[in-house]
Amino acid sequence: MKVSIIVRTKNEERWISSCLKAVYSQDFQDFEVIIVDNESSDSTLAKVGQFPVKKILACTDYLPGKALNIGIAAAEGEFIVCLSGHCIPTNSSWLGNLYRNMEDPEVAGVYGRQEPLSFTPPADKRDLMIVFGPERRVQKKDSFFHNANSIIRKEILDRYPFDDKITNIEDRVWAQVVINRGYAIVYEPEASVYHHHGIHQDGNQQRCQNVVKILESLNGNAYQQDHMHRLQDLNIVSFIPVKGFLKSLGGKPLLEYAVNASRKSKYIKSTIVAADEEQVLRSAKDMGAEKTLLRDPSLSQEYVGLEKVYKFILQQLEAEHNFPDIIVLLETTYPFRDAKLIDDLVDRLVFQGLDTILPAKIENNAIWVDGEDGMKRVDGGFIPRNLKSPVYLSYKGLCCVTRPEFIRNEEILGENIGVMKIDNPYYCMEFRDDKDWQMPDVSLFHVN
Repeated sequence: MKVSIIVRTKNEERWISSCLKAVYSQDFQDFEVIIVDNESSDSTLAKVGQFPVKKILACTDYLPGKALNIGIAAAEGEFIVCLSGHCIPTNSSWLGNLYRNMEDPEVAGVYGRQEPLSFTPPADKRDLMIVFGPERRVQKKDSFFHNANSIIRKEILDRYPFDDKITNIEDRVWAQVVINRGYAIVYEPEASVYHHHGIHQDGNQQRCQNVVKILESLNGNAYQQDHMHRLQDLNIVSFIPVKGFLKSLGGKPLLEYAVNASRKSKYIKSTIVAADEEQVLRSAKDMGAEKTLLRDPSLSQEYVGLEKVYKFILQQLEAEHNFPDIIVLLETTYPFRDAKLIDDLVDRLVFQGLDTILPAKIENNAIWVDGEDGMKRVDGGFIPRNLKSPVYLSYKGLCCVTRPEFIRNEEILGENIGVMKIDNPYYCMEFRDDKDWQMPDVSLFHVN
């Protein structure tokens, strides 16, 4: 065994599948993977279980050097690769490019490049772009080293292990030790990973943004959409809840409009319908839904919100070892949505690194709230529209794209929420109450 890859994790469900997919896609294949997990409470380990990892080890009372030493003690490889669970190798030659530097016996360790993502905060993006440049270098005095993406000789680690008592920079402390003993450290930019946060924090945001803008213009790389979360590799599913029997519009069940839009999406891999009537589930199968679930009658009570229904669906999937990366929530009452709306929302969620995204339209009319003190206006007042701050009305039932960690906690929205402005007025037309069916029939010509 040439290489043991040690991946440290703690609640990395958003990243770990992309990380391991990239690892197992390497051209260099003489390796084992060891996971050292720090008491993850999400689905990290369940997702890890979908890959042929050699060992899964536990680390409590986490310290970075301690976690790595646990993995090193169990490793069989001649060389140890350290990789953070939220770092994603950028290509299939990452591991080979790290390994080739170890042909020189004077080299104790090699660390690779770390590239920011489109949504990495400006301060972190600036730091990553400055520190991890495009030129290879050999360090005989500089002890900078980074264990988010590195390779080290195991025989040297056996003699000079990581300090397992310090809380930070165990990598640089170790590098100083081996440099003092005459070894060299190499920086290899061709062994690159995507890393969503940086090595430093804080700073003047405006200044950071200006620095990042200049750096991006110099190297011609704006860090746009070709980053770790390649959409075709993500497990994106849609949840469609149905309560009671099907209602129809234009001679077609409302459910069918939702299923059709979901199945036409270029990103959604599975359309899942959860209903409380067997007849509805049979119809959903005929419409092309990949999976149907009969939900408990208790989930159809008037006081039960959709958060509980969505949690039920996710629990059923995860019990079958199906772990979504992104969940698209669709309600049947909006028949005029199309696949492009869904795909645009998914694109933006991933590109901007959002927790949740919703479609929304700008409301320019007066908005009032009826409170204890009577009606109170909450928009910008009677001023020209171009001077008003925009007020967005979101449509959660039309399409909400979110992450499984929130659904698992009976929530829908995360903290980092985005909205996507929509201009098509038919998107927002909802058919829920009897009066909604009294709309002019001309609207039916706009159904997808």
